[in-house]
Amino acid sequence: MEMVNRAISNIADGGESCLRGNVRLLCPSIKNAPESLSEQFTVRLRFSSKKNAVGAAAVIVAVGGALVLFKSEFGRATDAPSATPTTSEATSSHPPTSVELSPSQLNAIKTEPVGMHAFPVDKDAVGSISLADDQSVQVFPPYQGKILESMADIGDRVTAGQPLYTIDSPDLIQAESTLIGAAATLELTNKELARAKELHGTSGVSQRELEQAISDQQSAEGALKAARDAVRIFGKTDAAIDQMITSRKIDPALVVRSPISGEITAFNAPVGLMVQPGNSPAPYSVANVMAKWMLADVPEADLPALRQGQPVEVSVPAFPGHPLKGKIAKIYEDVDPNTHRVTIRSEIADPRNELRPGMLATFTIRIRTPVESVALPANGVVRESDGTMTAWVTTDQHHFEQRIITTGLRNNGEVQILSGLNRGELAVANGAVFLSNMLEAPPSD
Repeated sequence: MEMVNRAISNIADGGESCLRGNVRLLCPSIKNAPESLSEQFTVRLRFSSKKNAVGAAAVIVAVGGALVLFKSEFGRATDAPSATPTTSEATSSHPPTSVELSPSQLNAIKTEPVGMHAFPVDKDAVGSISLADDQSVQVFPPYQGKILESMADIGDRVTAGQPLYTIDSPDLIQAESTLIGAAATLELTNKELARAKELHGTSGVSQRELEQAISDQQSAEGALKAARDAVRIFGKTDAAIDQMITSRKIDPALVVRSPISGEITAFNAPVGLMVQPGNSPAPYSVANVMAKWMLADVPEADLPALRQGQPVEVSVPAFPGHPLKGKIAKIYEDVDPNTHRVTIRSEIADPRNELRPGMLATFTIRIRTPVESVALPANGVVRESDGTMTAWVTTDQHHFEQRIITTGLRNNGEVQILSGLNRGELAVANGAVFLSNMLEAPPSD
């Protein structure tokens, strides 16, 4: 009962401060047994006289309010610590970004100072090898005819003017017949002119007849020159023409010669085949195989960065490790409306004739001079599951810290570091994945 009296006395004397203050400090006795206090106070009120009923009721209201306030404060005080995350919870939401390696684990990685590397600024494209069209020609006959003889085979080396095949051409026969007739006419007019000159002034040959003889001789001479030129167009030499005039025999074989020096790249000239100018396929194709074209299709968005004369490096799968050098020779005007790509042409020398038309090739076009930048070997860069790029640095070769970095160009196994690392820092150059996996590994027992 004394405890009840003290509580009532406290409420009467300092109830205001108790309600506004910290219940845990001002009412320690109530904190320990709030339920027993309520029960004892109720029992006491039962035996109170009616004289004190009104006062008791006031006390009950006051004590009840104090108990309610006390319980609420008590509950908040006891619940407050559970709202604060523990150290383990905070650590799990922010995983550690550093690891510590034992001496045996250090064998799995390699560290070196962050250095510099020259990164070329390139554009890549895929294309194919082609013969140089300006040094490749299809050898058609100048006139229609039947092939009499083929004098070269595919792969043979030929020189300009070398005979490739002969045809039996009616046009040549007609031209040679005209030639022989013109020669005979000229011979006749020469005799007539000589006789007219001999008889002029003596007997029977007037001046008019002499002049006519001179005119006929000159006309016959001009006709013969024209006939010789006509036959010469068919490829006949002056010696062959003179032989035909002397022997009065035509040569029906029209010789078709190579217009350039190069290699026979196509053969479609079996004996007996009827051929005519411009009717594909040509009997022969000759090309300078020492020069090749490389045709590549590049996105139209890359056009502003391309220009004639830029160096090109070409890699052919058939000859790995042997890049070929060249330059952009032409950027074509047309854009493919389906692929939105533009064809570019490069020219390279192929002295050993290793490349074949149609071979697949990868083009690397040097846009501008290389960029000197901070670099790290590719095995020192890790792409994390969220897409970020990271690297690992250390100062004591024992503790390693993970850094988020920004990467750029790649060249010869080096990665350009745009941010996150500085030149000279000691970083993991090989085995960075091993360290990243340690962060995600479950804890050992």
